[in-house]
Amino acid sequence: MDLQQIIGELIKMKVIKSIPTRVDQPTGGTVSKVYILDDTYVIKANCNQVTKAEYEFLQTYQAVTLLPRMLYVSPTYDYMVYLHIEGSIANESPVKREVLKTVVLDLINHYTLNNDQRGWGWADAPTNTWQAFLLNEIAEAGILIGSRLRSNEHKFLKDLVKGISPGANSYYIHGDLGFHNLIFLNKQLSGVIDPTPIIGEPLYDLIYAFCSTPEDLTNETLDDVVSFLRVGHKKDPYHLYGNVLIGLYLRLATCLKHHPKDIETYLKAWTYWRSKIDA
Repeated sequence: MDLQQIIGELIKMKVIKSIPTRVDQPTGGTVSKVYILDDTYVIKANCNQVTKAEYEFLQTYQAVTLLPRMLYVSPTYDYMVYLHIEGSIANESPVKREVLKTVVLDLINHYTLNNDQRGWGWADAPTNTWQAFLLNEIAEAGILIGSRLRSNEHKFLKDLVKGISPGANSYYIHGDLGFHNLIFLNKQLSGVIDPTPIIGEPLYDLIYAFCSTPEDLTNETLDDVVSFLRVGHKKDPYHLYGNVLIGLYLRLATCLKHHPKDIETYLKAWTYWRSKIDA
């Protein structure tokens, strides 16, 4: 279905009132086709499995004001429509600690338990355990990281994943909660977009956000922010810092693929957090 057909269907379904006078198509940031109509409506199209997972996540958390307000999804889940969030991805680094606090208080603390026994990991393709999901992710990451870390570091991380158990309950989480998916207006966080839903630990999303930029990767910042976390968090420094190393390992791979200029900063952060585990 092309854009004109979609617009025609949306008018027929009374989701929008008339043919838009302006259509923008943002580039980068997502593999979906995205169209913004008159700075008001967002049409997001992808394969039905991906669209369905994202739609179900956004529907689950419609009361969370940081997330887009859903208006419509096609019966075959080829596309969905939601209200456009005013603002943009921050060009200048905001104060990381304050942004993460807002993310925790206004999004993560609203996460709900997964009650449908779908397993762990990607919501549209779950695995049996949280460790299995993480081991799959770090296996892919390890191929990219290669000799950037010594071989014993790769083994250490695999053993770490096997030794860190999640909480008793799984939650429905965003899955791609990096600063690249945060919208800012007047230097304040105004929205969170583009979930790739995961059934897992809320802490995963917080650490993902924490590791998604190379600035301020200190334990003082994380310790402060995590003190506001009220769902699914074990108050255990080893569990927390071990999960930071998992997040950093995955970020090293992403960095090498998309932001190679930041790799030395992340390698220093790896050494820094590795010392926290060894201490």
